[in-house]
Amino acid sequence: MTSGPKLITSLTNERVKAIRALEMRKARKETGLFVAEGAALIITAREHGFVPETLVVREGAAAAGVARDLVAWALGAGKECLEVSSAVLEKLASKDNPQTLLAVFKQRFAEAPPARKIAKDATWLALEEVRDPGNLGTIIRTVDAVGAAGIVLIGQCCDPYQRECVRATMGSIFSVPLVRMRREEFLSWRADWPGDVAGTHLDAREDFRKTAYEHPVLLMMGGEGPGLTDSLTRSATRLVKIPMAGKLDSLNLAVATALALYQVRGASLSIGSRQ
Repeated sequence: MTSGPKLITSLTNERVKAIRALEMRKARKETGLFVAEGAALIITAREHGFVPETLVVREGAAAAGVARDLVAWALGAGKECLEVSSAVLEKLASKDNPQTLLAVFKQRFAEAPPARKIAKDATWLALEEVRDPGNLGTIIRTVDAVGAAGIVLIGQCCDPYQRECVRATMGSIFSVPLVRMRREEFLSWRADWPGDVAGTHLDAREDFRKTAYEHPVLLMMGGEGPGLTDSLTRSATRLVKIPMAGKLDSLNLAVATALALYQVRGASLSIGSRQ
């Protein structure tokens, strides 16, 4: 364990290059790492048992306040701490006026629990080929807010550990279980589901607000534009729709998912607990 952060001022430093590379999905996939920016996200990560592989702090900021506390935590865990110049931090950050801190963490993906053992009052969300990281990040945050159990990402979804997505979760990326499945795997898992498998669909006849859902509920949402594929649509025990009073026929995916989740979870006997 070193006594303090290692100072880096060169934009061509190999550690700087490695962290910058995590902007690319290929690098995130190969390394299993991702970047979270800002003290608030890093503190949330710590609260959920995450420890950074690398903590980066702006030069001069590590001497006081929250930054000093986080540096001491990372060093105490035997992790790498880098103190970098403002120019280097700007290169590493994803936006102008970067925050004082950023950290590199290991990604976490969960195993799907046996469907037959899902708690009676649980709600799981299945997302099929969601492509917009901002939508996905907002949905992860909503799943956390309603106390749903987790998210299954089906098929070619965007990367939940992309920086835009991580930022949009406002820290919920560290608390919401994420499961990845191929479509065939999901359909096999779903076959043992003990409650309702509800899919949102433009051709549905049931109003999502007037449906008596049988818990536990598996809520399926399709990707932006195409919606659910035929195979997932056929796998639903019920199809529901969100009525439109205006001229549009659909809502933004993150908004639609939030409405549906709150409706489903509102019918649960224990909305305040995650099972």
